[in-house]
Amino acid sequence: MDRSDLYRVISLIILYLLVGSGIYSIFFILPENAVGFTEYRILFFHLPSSIISFLSFTITLIASVLYLYKRDERWDDVALASARIGIIFITIAIVTGAIFSNVEWGRPWNWDPKQTTTLILWFVYAAYLSLRSSIENPEVRARTSAILGIFGYFTIPLTYFSTRITTSLHPSGSATLTPLMGEVLLLILCGFLLLYYHLLAYQIHLIRLSRLSEVREE
Repeated sequence: MDRSDLYRVISLIILYLLVGSGIYSIFFILPENAVGFTEYRILFFHLPSSIISFLSFTITLIASVLYLYKRDERWDDVALASARIGIIFITIAIVTGAIFSNVEWGRPWNWDPKQTTTLILWFVYAAYLSLRSSIENPEVRARTSAILGIFGYFTIPLTYFSTRITTSLHPSGSATLTPLMGEVLLLILCGFLLLYYHLLAYQIHLIRLSRLSEVREE
């Protein structure tokens, strides 16, 4: 086992410990009165998923800019890999948010500004992935995707500020978090960050294998 493999194994162990400890704390350590209602436990997965999706799309933005600047296909690989991960995490955020909404407000979908802008965000990056699969020329695909990856990012601040500029059912701020809840949330978030890192590395590896396969077929 070389050093990089050792680091990978160690980080995976830390990942399992962080997420495992967080999940255990959510269900067995947090007192009922600290959580408020049982359904609030889902927010410990909803919020980190939202944060990781925003991080993923931010990396897609940065990689897209770097691709247009350097014309290096490796940055296109990073942009695609991060967008794929982001769409997974934003889907988790939408589903967990709908579950919470159903319990808290009686309906899974209320067309709340936060829900609506998050759904728009999902469609933008779903279109990004769909567009990539529809363009055969690698250079045109990378350039067009980079442009969409940059302009599509403007849906992120729209989603973030939707609860601040309009009336929304969606909670804002962290005033309801106790110190213990904050610590558990941090555990889950750190675990999700490590998970993002490993998924990103794996996706980049798969994309580059696919690129090599395309070159050989030509």
